[in-house]
Amino acid sequence: MRCLQFSLLAAIAVIGFASITHAADLQIKVQPQSPPPTPTYSWTGFYVGANAGYGLKEDQATFTPNDPASQAITCTGPNGGTCPPPASFNIQGAVGGLQAGYNWQFNQNWLLGLETDFDWSGMQGSGSSSFILGDALTTYFSSFQASESVKWFGTVRGRFGFLPANNILLYGTGGFAYGRVDENVALNTSPVGNNLSFGGFSFNCAGIPNCFLGSSSRIAAGWTLGGGIELLLWQNVSLKAEYLYVDLGGHSVNVVAQSAPFVGTAPSSFTAAYSAVGFNVLRAGLNWKF
Repeated sequence: MRCLQFSLLAAIAVIGFASITHAADLQIKVQPQSPPPTPTYSWTGFYVGANAGYGLKEDQATFTPNDPASQAITCTGPNGGTCPPPASFNIQGAVGGLQAGYNWQFNQNWLLGLETDFDWSGMQGSGSSSFILGDALTTYFSSFQASESVKWFGTVRGRFGFLPANNILLYGTGGFAYGRVDENVALNTSPVGNNLSFGGFSFNCAGIPNCFLGSSSRIAAGWTLGGGIELLLWQNVSLKAEYLYVDLGGHSVNVVAQSAPFVGTAPSSFTAAYSAVGFNVLRAGLNWKF
């Protein structure tokens, strides 16, 4: 009898232990696993990169006589001339270069930065202004040919950015801009045979197709404003798309007669006033952060 009681107690103990072990296994299995930690990235640091894009602007040059001789052969004079209308045209072309900067991410969603860039530029264009030039004997069909080009430009800009996600940066930017701007103007006449001396100024277009010429090559300064979006591709590599408006100011070119054949006279001239060099730039860039 005692052996039977001992066997029953042993069986109950084994069954109870198995039940407890099974319940513990179930409890362990139903416990949810902790999700992996979300990767963190800081935009703070120095970076360098390259960019490429396209620039364009609407341009205009207006022409004004500077002296009694140039006034006498246009609409302000008595010889049948007409007023030179403005020459309107577009300048456009590819741009590309390098940039470098520093970002300071001061909390999870906002950052401040400073960036400088330098781009080579193929932006250029030309236009014409047709009118009648009249001297004392006859009138001539004439035209001003005006051109403008931006050879290169650069900026130094602040950036203020918002991070809707850890790998996405939306930013506004603005600051100082500079660049090299070239302008050229030529006055063509047909036929090339008119000349005039009046009020101490003179010109002679005989045998000279471009009897009035003017040019300027300058380093201009101004401002820029824009914005963009930057996407983190890998840990230290980001891709950006950016728009900038760059304003380098207006300028005037003195268009001077190439020949003043009458003794005691000065070469006659016109002023070609260009509109402000304000152009739009759309470009993409790739940055690498240190």
